[in-house]
Amino acid sequence: MDLPTLLLQFSTADMLAVAYTLAGVIVLQLTIERPNGRHPSVSVIMAYYRRDWMREFVTRQPRMYDASVLDGLRQGITFYASTCMLALGGGLALLGDTAPLEGLAVAFSLHDDPALVMKVKIVFILSFVVNGFLKFVWSHRLFGYCSLLMASVPNDPEHPAAYDRAARAAEVNITAAKNYNRGLRSVYFAIGALGWLVGPWGLFLTMTATFATLIRREFASQSRAAMLPRLSEDPSDHH
Repeated sequence: MDLPTLLLQFSTADMLAVAYTLAGVIVLQLTIERPNGRHPSVSVIMAYYRRDWMREFVTRQPRMYDASVLDGLRQGITFYASTCMLALGGGLALLGDTAPLEGLAVAFSLHDDPALVMKVKIVFILSFVVNGFLKFVWSHRLFGYCSLLMASVPNDPEHPAAYDRAARAAEVNITAAKNYNRGLRSVYFAIGALGWLVGPWGLFLTMTATFATLIRREFASQSRAAMLPRLSEDPSDHH
């Protein structure tokens, strides 16, 4: 079946729901990662603290605490990457046999889509899972690079290379965290995209709820208020 024929299998509402999802994903990513906004996200605020972490790291004795923090981060990434692999395996199994989903949809009188349409919807959901997995793998690798850079930082603040190497380690740490956060958001988006199995209005509803949850956690949560630096400590000044 060629692409135009395949597209005819979907309603205008389906097309609008998918466009809404993709546009929302792009806008949300750009908004959350915008570095110089007046209302910074949790991700941007944490970049401020990561740079401070590396400056403190130069004089910290001993450095076991820093190693344990990095180890905890990498373990968390491994957990999510493994979860994505399990979800991907389950999704691929459904691609081979969509009958269970079709039967469930008919039983609840939701829709009566042909098998090919159900497979396209599953692939759409799995695309977020795959993206999340790739982000987690790269984040894990970057945190490994960061640990090596940190090991090269002299434990003497008078050493000419100490703060320069610490700053480099901080930037790699921030990039690793950015990919980690993108992976987590992809997991959120994959869960939200499950609404399309119900129909286009289900996708509108679940993705709107997903966007609202992410916006609240990044810009209006209690944890953000606790992390927010004082006005004299503007995160944008620490680049």
